[in-house]
Amino acid sequence: MGWQLIYILPIAILTNDFFLSNFWIRTFASKTDKDLWIGISVATVVVLFVLTLVGSTGLIAAWSGAFNPSDPDQDGSIAFFYLLEQLPAWTVGIVLVMVVSLSTAAFDSLQSAMVSTASNDLFRNKLNIWFIRGAVVLIIFPVVVLALKAPSILQIYLISDLISASTIPVLVIGLSDRFYWWRGFEVVVGGLGGIFTVFLFGTIYYGNALKGAQLILLEGGLYANDWSVFGAFVAAPIGGMLWGLGALVARLLYKFIVAKVKGHRFEDLDRPAYLDNQVEGAGQYAASDEIHEDSNAGLVIVDHKGKFF
Repeated sequence: MGWQLIYILPIAILTNDFFLSNFWIRTFASKTDKDLWIGISVATVVVLFVLTLVGSTGLIAAWSGAFNPSDPDQDGSIAFFYLLEQLPAWTVGIVLVMVVSLSTAAFDSLQSAMVSTASNDLFRNKLNIWFIRGAVVLIIFPVVVLALKAPSILQIYLISDLISASTIPVLVIGLSDRFYWWRGFEVVVGGLGGIFTVFLFGTIYYGNALKGAQLILLEGGLYANDWSVFGAFVAAPIGGMLWGLGALVARLLYKFIVAKVKGHRFEDLDRPAYLDNQVEGAGQYAASDEIHEDSNAGLVIVDHKGKFF
């Protein structure tokens, strides 16, 4: 299981982070790419030390005798708390303050991201910000109830991780200018296809369609005594990419046939105009109709119109 987690956890966490708006708003808030790299580097070093220390607590608990892996009455997932029981009160106090600070910081970032996303993406900045903030506060209540009622909060995370593992690989392709021919159609088909591939894998692995469907929800949890979870996190990204490539071929073939039937030129593989026009003073490309200058702010806004199909 340990060797499986070396693959599962990086894939799950990395792809899921793409959906966390609190990371994106910090990225967009960086003044330059250099500032962004400096911030990421500093944060990486700090997080590395923190996670190494936190991740070592289970080893320390077992080494100190606070946790006995062979004791069926002790749960390895809470080895850290067994260790805390053996430490002096002032140490527990420091840990408590750090945990509360960490939780508050993460929760605050998520709230800010929800407000920002709702205001800009959903309502296009046309709704009063205080109404949106009030709605975010109201959303907190059902979220807390759901967290309390859920059989395992880890299972909720794993479901979202599996969805992101299916979707993100086909999505990031479109972020590169080299793959300008990639469309939203491929992303949607690839994401759904990745989930369907997990079902197919589970059905074949278990020999049962119901268990294959249950594997999508990871009802057996992360620590299964087989290769089902590992296979699901392999099937999701690989299946998503294969379905995305299949969707690309199908879309191009359809557009090619339509162009031939109607006597039009097949243009879906043509390089976009904005990739051949460097915006002066900026590391971006834009066609003439995509450049909007703000004389007061001294900014050049580039708005690329993406295509779904």
